[in-house]
Amino acid sequence: MVELGVNIDHVATVREARKTYEPDPVWAAALAELGGADGITLHLREDRRHIQDRDVRVMRETTTVKLNLELACESSVLEIAVEVKPDQVTLVPEKREEVTTEGGLDVVAHRDAVSQAVQRLDEAGISVSLFLDPDVSQVEIAAELGASAVELHTGEYSLAKRAAVQDELLRLATAGARIRELGMRLHAGHGLNYQNVKPVAEINGMRELNIGHSIIARAVMIGMKDAVYEMKQRIIGV
Repeated sequence: MVELGVNIDHVATVREARKTYEPDPVWAAALAELGGADGITLHLREDRRHIQDRDVRVMRETTTVKLNLELACESSVLEIAVEVKPDQVTLVPEKREEVTTEGGLDVVAHRDAVSQAVQRLDEAGISVSLFLDPDVSQVEIAAELGASAVELHTGEYSLAKRAAVQDELLRLATAGARIRELGMRLHAGHGLNYQNVKPVAEINGMRELNIGHSIIARAVMIGMKDAVYEMKQRIIGV
């Protein structure tokens, strides 16, 4: 069965808009678990625009499902990961000026930095996933670097219209097949919502989907627990 990782970054975004203590992403994570989340995902950015160090540390103590920490290949945040020891670290690209992550990590251009980060995390006993565009050449480098999983960037699929949707699904499926051939776990995420998630969940060998914005937006209307439950039902086909 495909696992659902719920990204709670946007709960922290609302909190940081007023620099206060609410809403607490730790509470959101607990409610997501009650709704059926198989994992909690959070992105500790270098500029700390939403998730804070405290959130990571408290969530490590309170989360009972898989904790997936997204990071750039930057020393200060890697140090926190090594200290806290989440179940998984997903290495992602990061720009200060972006609203959200704009594409996959380029492991061809940044091979040395990614290699050093993977090695550091591996030595700490932390499973490493790389967030990549659905490009076979990128996938093959990921395997060479020792990643245990690849999360395919589904942004282009999520934005595609009409016939282009099938083209993007084919790209994802082709890259996914290569990921599995190379012995890595197949994950996907970015821009997935209640309307477009099912075809991605049905890609052969898909193991994990990480979804944030759509679930948090739904939770504003109906509550976190029910929003997560509804997404889980879409994924498993109920």
